[in-house]
Amino acid sequence: MNYTQAQLGRIFILRLHQNERLHEVIEKFATETQLKGALCFFLGGANDQSKVIVGPKDGKAMPPDPVITLLRGVHEGVGVGTLFCNDDGKPKLHMHASFGRGDSAVTGCVRAGVDVWQIGEVVILELSDSTAKRTKNKETGFELLEL
Repeated sequence: MNYTQAQLGRIFILRLHQNERLHEVIEKFATETQLKGALCFFLGGANDQSKVIVGPKDGKAMPPDPVITLLRGVHEGVGVGTLFCNDDGKPKLHMHASFGRGDSAVTGCVRAGVDVWQIGEVVILELSDSTAKRTKNKETGFELLEL
């Protein structure tokens, strides 16, 4: 385990609109407000045809080949994630969320493309005075958190 320390900074509340892509809106907002680190919470609806990464096809192959699930119909959603800048200084969101409709649920990473259906609420807690950043790992292809 590695760790670093941070201070709680600004707190932002965002209302996302119909068809806005969750991770793109948050990353653009982070760029505009010069957020370098944050904890992000999402609550709202996911539009029909949104995509969620639900795991690799083979847990041993590197870099992994993602399994993408297509949401069929509007889903309720809740998610939590972290946002830190990568090696290029660009804010990158890593958020996992659960989406439900009726008696079925899907949980995964929102990066494949979750589009808001009507309601998208995001609360962002800035984490300042931290050395945390995302660095591309050559083996996995992931931008992993480095402290």
